[in-house]
Amino acid sequence: MTELAAHCVEVPLGTRAYQVRIGPGLLTEAPAHLDPLLARPRVAILTDEAVAALHLQALRAALTAAGIDAPALALPAGEGTKSWAHLARATEWLLEQRIERRDLVIGLGGGVIGDLAGFAAAILRRGVRFVQCPTTLLAQVDSSVGGKTGINTAQGKNLVGAFHQPALVLADTALLDTLPARDLLAGYGEVVKYGLLGDSAFFDWLERHGPALAAGDAQARAHAVRRSVEMKAGIVARDEFEAGERALLNLGHTFCHALEAATGYSARLLHGEGVAIGCALAFELSARMGLCAQEAPSRVRAHLRAMGMKATLADIPGDLPDADALIALMAQDKKVVDGRLRLILARDIGAAFVADDVPAEALHAVLADALALR
Repeated sequence: MTELAAHCVEVPLGTRAYQVRIGPGLLTEAPAHLDPLLARPRVAILTDEAVAALHLQALRAALTAAGIDAPALALPAGEGTKSWAHLARATEWLLEQRIERRDLVIGLGGGVIGDLAGFAAAILRRGVRFVQCPTTLLAQVDSSVGGKTGINTAQGKNLVGAFHQPALVLADTALLDTLPARDLLAGYGEVVKYGLLGDSAFFDWLERHGPALAAGDAQARAHAVRRSVEMKAGIVARDEFEAGERALLNLGHTFCHALEAATGYSARLLHGEGVAIGCALAFELSARMGLCAQEAPSRVRAHLRAMGMKATLADIPGDLPDADALIALMAQDKKVVDGRLRLILARDIGAAFVADDVPAEALHAVLADALALR
């Protein structure tokens, strides 16, 4: 705990250890949090145009008042910004700003900007420190923590990137008040994932308090962010480079990434919505394989429905490819090992595990049946 943050979660990674500070008002208090990290009073901010309109002025005003020079580049909002073109633009701009290894790059935004800013920092001068200032629920509970950075390519999502841990994460929970309802609920898809993969008591809590969280309960939001970050920090500390346990964090993601590719990384399906649908599909597959009770996938879908979220393929607007095409997209996922698709399945709510022996016919049947209900 610090006087400046409502709560502090440590990510214990030896010389790469850092803190995730969680609470309201951290954006305007940023200079005090950044001061121990600054070799000179200069940072560079990468953000997007939507976030810049809401929060950039407040951050820059606080930094300027503290005597910290803070040039900023606002990129277009949206998943399309995680691309070679915008990575090049960001890194060229950072070089133009004469950002040095001892300086800080600040990623102010959601998962797209956090991933892009982190990757730009990773490759700039072979590694510049960066700070995550996540502005969305999805970024605060998941993508800002753990050091995964990268961009998308025509072949799939996040296939080019680097592990590059931030020096600090400032999760200002008051910023969640500015999120559109759809974006907040999309982020909640990642929150649900944590309960489903390893903490059934947290999922129980979400069933009771999720609606209040969505309605704006600040205490519920802070608790959900804190518990999610605690879980991710523990897993990352034990498996930083995803050699084993960290793969559990991908619950729902292999389905999700295929669906995002199938929908062109467009507004038809937000990442967190895809994660929620993917988690429901993973539990359905687990139940059909006899790994978990038949009631488990029903419970997952019921909670997503109660939250007003997408829960099945039928909730995705527009056309989708057939089961074979979706499986082909899943085969492009980073989690393919020796040509074998690894999926995260579950024995119960809160008991996920890595499976690399999923029968192709079972996966095909689940997807075909889900598509038939559209």
